[in-house]
Amino acid sequence: EGIMTAQWLSSKGIAAFVLKYRLPNDKYMKDRKNGPLQDVQQAIRYVRANAKEYGIDPNKIGVIGFSAGGHLASTAATHYNDNVYKSEYNVSARPDFSILIYPVINLDAALTHAGTREALIGKDADKTLTDKYSSHLQVTEDTPPAFLVHALDDNLVPYANSILYTDALREKKVQAELHLYAKGDHGLQVKNPTDTQAFWRDACEKWMRMNGWIK
Repeated sequence: EGIMTAQWLSSKGIAAFVLKYRLPNDKYMKDRKNGPLQDVQQAIRYVRANAKEYGIDPNKIGVIGFSAGGHLASTAATHYNDNVYKSEYNVSARPDFSILIYPVINLDAALTHAGTREALIGKDADKTLTDKYSSHLQVTEDTPPAFLVHALDDNLVPYANSILYTDALREKKVQAELHLYAKGDHGLQVKNPTDTQAFWRDACEKWMRMNGWIK
């Protein structure tokens, strides 16, 4: 999904960076909950600090993620001020917008993807931890705008995840756009590459242009 999406963005004249982030693991992380967030914060800071070199606008840096990667992207959008590591870049880790494709948002056992929850916080995590990493509960007025896509027939990550995040943004008067498709299953980027993929990509490009993030 990362490479496919980067190629699509590049074809539209948009600079794209693919982040290969560390998955939560107690063997080589002091706190496995912070590992992925450290990586995405560092990636955003790196791109922003080197924006001139790459010929991009440091105030138009978005983050995109799919499924569990969508959870990380939404975490980047809601936990950008968390001090989880010491960076050499003295710039903000806040993305200017986020694009969340069939994202895991809620880590409550009833609505989440079990594998994502267990890997990040453990299947027996208490409510305090569950709430902290349920992105819709961490939205503030300063959370960046979001574009969301989900299929109603997604059998791995319920589409309610995207609705929860959209509602949370709207409650805080943050701009959001949600697209729900009847068909596409989980992984519509790969499983349905002609119809649904074309629809959401076109809508996403228009959304980015409408908001001035791309020309």
